[in-house]
Amino acid sequence: MTDDVEWYISRGQGALADRMGIEILEFDREHAVARMPVEGNTQPLGLVHGGAYCVLGESLGSMHANYLAQQGGEGRFAVGVDINATHTGSATSGWVTGTCRVLSAGRTITVHEIVVTDEAGRRLSTIRITNLIRERK
Repeated sequence: MTDDVEWYISRGQGALADRMGIEILEFDREHAVARMPVEGNTQPLGLVHGGAYCVLGESLGSMHANYLAQQGGEGRFAVGVDINATHTGSATSGWVTGTCRVLSAGRTITVHEIVVTDEAGRRLSTIRITNLIRERK
Protein backbone atom coordinates (compact mmCIF):
# COMPACT_ATOMS: atom_id res chain seq x y z
CA MET A 1 0.00 0.00 0.00
CA THR A 2 1.42 3.40 -0.95
CA ASP A 3 1.66 6.37 1.42
CA ASP A 4 -0.91 8.15 -0.73
CA VAL A 5 -3.50 5.38 -0.28
CA GLU A 6 -2.70 5.36 3.43
CA TRP A 7 -3.35 9.15 3.50
CA TYR A 8 -6.77 8.54 1.90
CA ILE A 9 -7.64 5.77 4.36
CA SER A 10 -6.40 7.73 7.40
CA ARG A 11 -8.50 10.73 6.44
CA GLY A 12 -11.65 8.67 5.89
CA GLN A 13 -13.96 9.03 2.93
CA GLY A 14 -17.11 10.03 4.79
CA ALA A 15 -20.28 8.30 5.93
CA LEU A 16 -22.06 8.43 2.55
CA ALA A 17 -19.18 6.83 0.62
CA ASP A 18 -18.85 4.21 3.36
CA ARG A 19 -22.58 3.46 3.23
CA MET A 20 -22.41 3.04 -0.56
CA GLY A 21 -19.56 0.54 -0.26
CA ILE A 22 -16.94 2.61 -2.07
CA GLU A 23 -13.46 1.06 -1.85
CA ILE A 24 -10.25 2.88 -2.78
CA LEU A 25 -7.94 0.91 -5.10
CA GLU A 26 -5.26 3.41 -6.19
CA PHE A 27 -4.38 6.92 -5.12
CA ASP A 28 -1.41 9.09 -6.08
CA ARG A 29 -0.64 12.63 -7.23
CA GLU A 30 -1.89 12.02 -10.79
CA HIS A 31 -5.01 9.89 -10.32
CA ALA A 32 -7.31 7.95 -8.02
CA VAL A 33 -9.29 4.76 -8.61
CA ALA A 34 -12.15 3.35 -6.53
CA ARG A 35 -14.90 0.83 -7.01
CA MET A 36 -18.49 0.64 -5.82
CA PRO A 37 -20.89 -2.33 -5.75
CA VAL A 38 -23.96 -2.18 -7.95
CA GLU A 39 -26.01 -3.97 -5.29
CA GLY A 40 -27.51 -1.45 -2.89
CA ASN A 41 -26.92 1.50 -5.24
CA THR A 42 -29.70 0.97 -7.78
CA GLN A 43 -32.89 2.73 -8.79
CA PRO A 44 -36.24 0.85 -9.11
CA LEU A 45 -35.37 -0.65 -12.54
CA GLY A 46 -32.29 -2.35 -11.08
CA LEU A 47 -29.79 -0.02 -12.78
CA VAL A 48 -27.14 1.90 -10.88
CA HIS A 49 -28.73 5.17 -9.82
CA GLY A 50 -27.25 8.18 -11.62
CA GLY A 51 -26.77 9.87 -8.26
CA ALA A 52 -24.63 6.92 -7.15
CA TYR A 53 -22.27 7.59 -10.07
CA CYS A 54 -22.10 11.21 -8.90
CA VAL A 55 -21.31 10.17 -5.31
CA LEU A 56 -18.49 7.95 -6.57
CA GLY A 57 -17.18 10.76 -8.79
CA GLU A 58 -17.45 13.48 -6.18
CA SER A 59 -15.87 11.27 -3.52
CA LEU A 60 -12.84 10.66 -5.74
CA GLY A 61 -12.56 14.18 -7.17
CA SER A 62 -13.02 16.01 -3.88
CA MET A 63 -10.67 13.75 -1.96
CA HIS A 64 -8.02 14.12 -4.67
CA ALA A 65 -8.48 17.90 -4.69
CA ASN A 66 -7.98 17.93 -0.91
CA TYR A 67 -4.84 15.87 -1.31
CA LEU A 68 -3.48 18.38 -3.84
CA ALA A 69 -4.53 21.32 -1.64
CA GLN A 70 -2.57 19.94 1.31
CA GLN A 71 0.49 19.54 -0.90
CA GLY A 72 0.39 23.35 -1.20
CA GLY A 73 0.60 23.90 2.55
CA GLU A 74 -0.94 22.99 5.87
CA GLY A 75 -4.41 24.39 6.46
CA ARG A 76 -5.47 24.30 2.81
CA PHE A 77 -8.59 22.36 1.83
CA ALA A 78 -10.87 21.91 -1.16
CA VAL A 79 -14.63 22.33 -1.48
CA GLY A 80 -16.72 21.33 -4.48
CA VAL A 81 -18.26 24.18 -6.45
CA ASP A 82 -19.50 22.38 -9.58
CA ILE A 83 -20.23 18.86 -10.73
CA ASN A 84 -21.50 17.63 -14.09
CA ALA A 85 -22.29 14.06 -15.10
CA THR A 86 -23.28 12.45 -18.37
CA HIS A 87 -24.53 8.87 -18.03
CA THR A 88 -24.03 6.78 -21.17
CA GLY A 89 -24.54 3.25 -19.87
CA SER A 90 -25.99 1.18 -17.07
CA ALA A 91 -24.79 -1.59 -14.80
CA THR A 92 -27.12 -4.11 -13.19
CA SER A 93 -24.67 -6.32 -11.30
CA GLY A 94 -21.10 -6.57 -10.09
CA TRP A 95 -18.96 -3.52 -9.47
CA VAL A 96 -18.40 -0.19 -11.19
CA THR A 97 -15.00 1.50 -11.14
CA GLY A 98 -14.27 5.22 -11.12
CA THR A 99 -10.96 6.49 -12.47
CA CYS A 100 -10.23 10.10 -11.53
CA ARG A 101 -7.65 12.18 -13.38
CA VAL A 102 -6.52 15.75 -12.87
CA LEU A 103 -7.44 18.04 -15.75
CA SER A 104 -6.17 21.21 -14.06
CA ALA A 105 -4.55 21.81 -10.68
CA GLY A 106 -4.03 25.49 -9.99
CA ARG A 107 -3.37 27.35 -6.78
CA THR A 108 -7.07 28.04 -6.14
CA ILE A 109 -9.05 25.75 -8.50
CA THR A 110 -8.82 22.08 -9.42
CA VAL A 111 -10.74 20.29 -12.16
CA HIS A 112 -10.98 16.50 -12.29
CA GLU A 113 -12.60 14.09 -14.73
CA ILE A 114 -13.92 10.79 -13.41
CA VAL A 115 -14.75 7.99 -15.85
CA VAL A 116 -16.98 5.25 -14.45
CA THR A 117 -16.82 1.85 -16.14
CA ASP A 118 -18.38 -1.58 -15.63
CA GLU A 119 -16.45 -4.82 -15.17
CA ALA A 120 -16.15 -5.20 -18.96
CA GLY A 121 -14.51 -1.75 -19.24
CA ARG A 122 -17.58 -0.14 -20.83
CA ARG A 123 -17.93 3.59 -20.04
CA LEU A 124 -21.07 4.25 -18.01
CA SER A 125 -20.66 7.84 -16.86
CA THR A 126 -18.31 10.77 -17.36
CA ILE A 127 -18.16 13.21 -14.45
CA ARG A 128 -16.34 16.53 -14.17
CA ILE A 129 -15.90 18.20 -10.80
CA THR A 130 -14.44 21.62 -9.96
CA ASN A 131 -13.12 22.31 -6.47
CA LEU A 132 -12.14 25.61 -4.89
CA ILE A 133 -8.99 25.59 -2.73
CA ARG A 134 -9.44 27.52 0.52
CA GLU A 135 -7.28 28.35 3.53
CA ARG A 136 -8.40 27.64 7.10
CA LYS A 137 -8.60 30.83 9.12
